[in-house]
Amino acid sequence: MTLHSKFQDETDKSAKPSYFNLPPLDVSVAFPQATPASTFPPCASDYYQFDDLLSLEEQAIRKKVRECMEKEVAPVMAEYWEKAEFPFQVVPKLGALHIAGGTIKVIPGYGCPGLSLTGSAIAIAEVARVDASISTFFLVHSSLAMLTIALCGSEEQKQKYLPSLAQLKTIACWALTEPDYGSDANSLKTIATKVEGGWILEGQKRWIGNSTFADVLVIFSRNSTTNQINGYIVKKDSPGLTATKMANKIGLRIVQNGDILLKKVFVPDEDRLPGVNSFQDTSKVLAVSRVIVAWQSVGISMGVYDMCHRYLKERKQFGAPLAAFQINQQKLARMLGNVQAMTLVGWRLCKLYEKGKMTPGHASLGKSWISLKARETVALGRELLGGNGILADFLVAKAFCDLEPIYTFEGTYDINSLVTGREITGFASFKPAPMSQRSRL
Repeated sequence: MTLHSKFQDETDKSAKPSYFNLPPLDVSVAFPQATPASTFPPCASDYYQFDDLLSLEEQAIRKKVRECMEKEVAPVMAEYWEKAEFPFQVVPKLGALHIAGGTIKVIPGYGCPGLSLTGSAIAIAEVARVDASISTFFLVHSSLAMLTIALCGSEEQKQKYLPSLAQLKTIACWALTEPDYGSDANSLKTIATKVEGGWILEGQKRWIGNSTFADVLVIFSRNSTTNQINGYIVKKDSPGLTATKMANKIGLRIVQNGDILLKKVFVPDEDRLPGVNSFQDTSKVLAVSRVIVAWQSVGISMGVYDMCHRYLKERKQFGAPLAAFQINQQKLARMLGNVQAMTLVGWRLCKLYEKGKMTPGHASLGKSWISLKARETVALGRELLGGNGILADFLVAKAFCDLEPIYTFEGTYDINSLVTGREITGFASFKPAPMSQRSRL
């Protein structure tokens, strides 16, 4: 005889309690003992007074970006992260910060801020401190797409595209990665074929942030004649172009990563980037963007530390604030030490770049090491928040998930380590030794 429980009968609506479909309690009601991240905590992570190393302009950038992110983004970020949607209503506020196109020189007609790399890095860290997805939106738009146009575009292209991109009136994406080629992006197989008046692009791109709503798509393709990598500016809704949202991500859920299909997409000659003639031409863009990604990790760690610092003082167990327990203080101090070290390595990296001394190995070591320490920092924060460490409402769980793709993109930890390794040893070790029946010994 089979026992039938009415609570197991999913088709019987009357079996469910009357409160089954009620909305969840607001977190401030459900858990009044600690403040959620929608009211962002004050910054407590600048223990070594890093502000003293910044110019007055860089300090002002930090202040205005921090205020905007805490006011405009913090109250909505958990909701949009949960929905995996982008909060388009905050874009005008972000545009008003005038940080897009960060390091692009102040030249009439470009509309870019001409920040130092330090200033641009500080700005992205302050964005990431509150929300890593919004910082990635900026990274793709500014440090990849805009910078490629600025470094590799013609004067006409710069005058045409940069001003509206700098104001965030138009949005850009940067499409290098393909389904078959991630770390080995140099082997990409999207093809560009020369035709009268322009080029025909055929291929597929994957993991392209901003792609589903970008007005301007910077696409890298292989020239069918020279077999070298070229760059092209493709406009949204070009015939044959589609970009569809990738689903089921567990990190950077606000970022709209897409699959791009290019089916006989025509690009006029004036939209080919004349400064991209080989894969090496992307390196000058990636060197800067890897520094910015390193600072994303700094910012995420700052935010997690700030959240934990406040939470441990508010949350009580066994009759005392969690901050009063020795093991919690040890973890908090370890997190704080990481943030200081990461910040100073990132600052030195910026100064090397600004003096013309930064090498690809420097950038890769900075990105790989800082993101590694950020992983450790965020994991400690997740431990400190206990059960609330798996709720996006208290930031740390969201940051924990968001850091994973940042640890991976712009070169995985391993690939970046090999870039530095090649530079310090003189030996490239990206590919395995040729297969042979003879012993290498």
